[in-house]
Amino acid sequence: MKKVEAFIRSDKLNELVTKLNSMGLKELNILEAKNFNQDLIDLADSDLKIKFTPMMRIEFVINYTEVDKYVEAIKNTVQTGESGDGKIYVSDIENSVKISTGEEGLKAIA
Repeated sequence: MKKVEAFIRSDKLNELVTKLNSMGLKELNILEAKNFNQDLIDLADSDLKIKFTPMMRIEFVINYTEVDKYVEAIKNTVQTGESGDGKIYVSDIENSVKISTGEEGLKAIA
């Protein structure tokens, strides 16, 4: 299993969730996030005020065989070509347990 985490522009959230749902994704977590990018700061500015870019964090766990299609869908849906489009991270998940039923592994994420 793999966990996909995507940090995206807030205004792309509805479009992305609709796309992922149309691909068969049944469950995902959405959290508000703030992005800090040092490249956008003028360190010589004596009145330095750090600005955070509002983002949304989308995360879900899928079968490892589906990673490429979901990563491509995220890129194609949210990419504007501008700085600040976000990032996607993919990591390994050893196990998943659905607490209400006790199901584990792929059954727990189905």
